[in-house]
Amino acid sequence: MTTSQNPLKQLRFSNPIHLLAVGFGSGLIHPAPGTWGSLAGLAIGTILWQWLPWKIFIFFTALCFILGCYFCGKTAKDMGVHDHGSIVWDEFVGIWLVMLVMPEMSLAWCAAVFVLFRLFDILKPYPIKIFDEKLESGFGIMIDDVLAAVYAILVIKLYLIFS
Repeated sequence: MTTSQNPLKQLRFSNPIHLLAVGFGSGLIHPAPGTWGSLAGLAIGTILWQWLPWKIFIFFTALCFILGCYFCGKTAKDMGVHDHGSIVWDEFVGIWLVMLVMPEMSLAWCAAVFVLFRLFDILKPYPIKIFDEKLESGFGIMIDDVLAAVYAILVIKLYLIFS
């Protein structure tokens, strides 16, 4: 998907799908919209983590993944660009997945979750890069961040086992 116009001009903030896909506007902050989206996701996740029972937080995160496949795919189609940098709902879901393994709510754990998730989301180690390059659907937009979350979760789990 490509467009000769500025893809951001295709966004309509009156459209809740667009608003969610760009992380309530956090994906429009430059430079590094994915980092800003991850920070916004972490802030929202911190509130949800404290208010929602653990099983509800898991369900909510899974539901947001499913809905995100639609939100991100629809917004990408409307913008005419696959996985535009401003689409950060996938970062929200990815960071919420990593938050699920935090042993406690603390600044140190939030920082660890953020750094590990961003590291794997940016580096895209095997097979993340393949999924990112080959899948052009809303699922494709979402799955690379889920895989980055899995890598971050593995690091945290190994740390917890060996510490």
